Amino acid sequence: MKQLRSLTELLSYARDVGPLTISVACAEDAEVLEAVDAARKERVARAFLTGDADKIAKTASSAGVDLRHFEIVDEKGGEAEASLRAVELVSSGKADILMKGMVKTANFLRAVLNKEKGLRSGSLLSHVYLHHVAHYDRIFFVSDPAFNMYPDLQGKVSIVENVVKLAHSFGVETPKVAALAAVEVVNPDMPPTVDAAMLTQMNRRGQIQKCLIDGPLALDNALSPESARHKGIVSDVAGYADIFLVPDIDAGNMLSKSIIYLSEGSKTAGLVLGARAPIVLTSRADSAETKLLSIASAVALAVFQKKKP
Repeated sequence: MKQLRSLTELLSYARDVGPLTISVACAEDAEVLEAVDAARKERVARAFLTGDADKIAKTASSAGVDLRHFEIVDEKGGEAEASLRAVELVSSGKADILMKGMVKTANFLRAVLNKEKGLRSGSLLSHVYLHHVAHYDRIFFVSDPAFNMYPDLQGKVSIVENVVKLAHSFGVETPKVAALAAVEVVNPDMPPTVDAAMLTQMNRRGQIQKCLIDGPLALDNALSPESARHKGIVSDVAGYADIFLVPDIDAGNMLSKSIIYLSEGSKTAGLVLGARAPIVLTSRADSAETKLLSIASAVALAVFQKKKP
């Protein structure tokens, strides 16, 4: 497929391959209902709404969402039970994508990881933000800014593998992964630089495949070819990175939120990766557009996973 270079192109692609089916856990959340309704109107997705049917109806009425377009799965046993019902719709094949509603993240993830009905794949769960910033010719994938706090080397390998699959679903044939650190030289006193160098070597030896990794790279060298030239860095990744592998949650969270709040005209989406199906987990602070683009991202990934042998 053609590489998707903007989140506007993503939404158009999701319309072409959709609609797929979302299962919303604890759907009595106005903002989530509005996002799912927007995805329906865009012909990107349809949805099961799982939770207390009376509360869902009351919330939908106040949000101006017509529930006649959705299938309600009434579950009044609490958020843990509703989450498991929503997860089961995905694991049984009735839905393609899972989305978090008005439920505590811990209860939601407990359902995702349920041994009998959950979405375990054997991979580490990780989070990714997707950003498109004005004047750049590609989407940036930042991982992991929200789930894994201080991943060790193996954790970083899993995070890379998760986000590389997402990049492939966007048509990026060989994603360029910048293993970020504060500096671009290996310093034993700065563990992220050591991990970055090891990931680079593992990639060169074929231990991490279907991508190109280089690091350690500072953010300016990962973003700017001119900056890389000034530093004398010779690399196919420096200046052209698709994926920013951050050293920890602090760096990832600050990088992504800087893009969201300081970059005029930027567009953002977010997903949880590593399960058997894409998971949309949005924040109340996320814009309506971000929620819609997150659903569209999940559609692209789900279609790609279905095509894999």
